[in-house]
Amino acid sequence: MRLEQYLAHCGVSSRRRAQRLIAAGRVTFNGQLASPLDRVNANAINPNILLDGAPIAPIETKQYWLYHKPVGIDCRLLPDLPSSLIHILPAAPRLYPAGRLDKDSRGLLLLTNDGELTHKLMHPDYGHQKVYLVTVDRDFSAEFIEKMANGVSYKDVTTKPCDVEAVSSNQFKITLTQGLNRQIRRMAKALGYSVIDLVRLSMMNCELLDLPEKQMRPLEAAEISLLRHQLKL
Repeated sequence: MRLEQYLAHCGVSSRRRAQRLIAAGRVTFNGQLASPLDRVNANAINPNILLDGAPIAPIETKQYWLYHKPVGIDCRLLPDLPSSLIHILPAAPRLYPAGRLDKDSRGLLLLTNDGELTHKLMHPDYGHQKVYLVTVDRDFSAEFIEKMANGVSYKDVTTKPCDVEAVSSNQFKITLTQGLNRQIRRMAKALGYSVIDLVRLSMMNCELLDLPEKQMRPLEAAEISLLRHQLKL
């Protein structure tokens, strides 16, 4: 098993972040700086891998949880950041978010220690659906909805066409398959509107439904099975 894949399976991080940890020289393997080409015996009791000088725990049983993130929580797992999600997550099992929500957005987060699943959910090439409920600062027209749906240009980006449905005079649902940074807020701003509330309602088959804010629940077996099937895992 490739080293970054092993680190992801151990719950250290996603595969992409594990690659960055290796490239930054923070991982050692058998007493030497780790290389992206290193391979690990996943069944070894002690593969002698250190992160920042500390041994990593062995591969854990896969865990999948949904969390209703409130506004103000930062999804970056930074111990020195008071608003970081890391201060909310349980000590065990070790979990990290499969995808992020801006600090000023709220709604569904999928928390897991499944690095392979996280990689597929976060990689832009896979185009998985995410649904958001968005409130803007003033009433919009049918032309606004049409422009949002057809794709919006800002800076050097033109967003892909997407499904947009008006819910009220200043609120709409939008289904994205892209994961651009602050995409919805920047799309709205390019059309002259400011987002005042943004809630992620779902990611693929995972739905927020009536999960209370600041609470988390484990995915049911059927939800996990369908999610893994959709991701071809």
